[in-house]
Amino acid sequence: MGIFEKIKNGLAKTRDQLVTQIEWVISGKPIDESVFDEIEEAVILSDAGVETAELLMSSLKERWKRGQVKTSEDVKKVMREEIEKMLSGIEAPAATNGRKPFVILCIGVNGVGKTTTIAKIANIYTAAGKKVLLGACDTFRAAAIEQLQAWADRLRIDVVKHAEGSDPAAVAFDATKAAKARDIDVLILDTAGRLHTKANLMEEMKKVKRVVGKELEGAPHETLLVVDATNGQNAIAQAKTFNEALSITGIVITKLDGTAKGGFLLPIAHSLKIPVRYVGVGEKIDDLIPFSAKDFSKALFE
Repeated sequence: MGIFEKIKNGLAKTRDQLVTQIEWVISGKPIDESVFDEIEEAVILSDAGVETAELLMSSLKERWKRGQVKTSEDVKKVMREEIEKMLSGIEAPAATNGRKPFVILCIGVNGVGKTTTIAKIANIYTAAGKKVLLGACDTFRAAAIEQLQAWADRLRIDVVKHAEGSDPAAVAFDATKAAKARDIDVLILDTAGRLHTKANLMEEMKKVKRVVGKELEGAPHETLLVVDATNGQNAIAQAKTFNEALSITGIVITKLDGTAKGGFLLPIAHSLKIPVRYVGVGEKIDDLIPFSAKDFSKALFE
């Protein structure tokens, strides 16, 4: 299955929610002012948020006044174009830019699929011929180290790990040292699921960043926040808090195929402006795909 087909399948629930609602609103009616309120409601229900929905509607009305929106097909076409324009600001593929080892720190709350996402990212890099190493810095959650090790065994890559309950920063330090010594291209550090409201856990995450930066200047080069699409607007709150504490450089969205709340990507683009590196559209190891504004907006309306 091609990448576009995957994103199309992944957005099926959001598309049903949004497009079905829009078609129901405008079928057999003339396109006038009253229709826009109902379209706005449909956009808000996809978890795009009020502010973003208003922004979209003002663009749509503007084009309606210019005579560019006369039919239901026009509405969908213009909305697709406006959504693509909005999302293009957060389309920025992950790039190592020649840095070696390229260190990725993965953060996020428990249950978002962080460890599985790390395995999928590792798979992308190994498939591209890169030498990958994993660091098991989630030393608190029972079986987290074993879960990472199981994925590493499947992918035939190594893991740097300490005993359960060890200092995560010590694991991060050893993993970074090992990556330099073993001529590793990409080092990915797993971390304990953080409740973004727990200040002491955030401090520990900052310590991990500091320790890695001392061992390798400029590292971590990527601080990736993994969020679960089924959390919708709550994922935005998580992203804001994590970004304030740890300066996120990219976001990975998981479980997009399991929700009708895919519209929450719009406020990420509009208010957070943090690049979305990948979106997860299924369970399989190759179901993590680079984010494309064009594919996403097209898949929403096809």
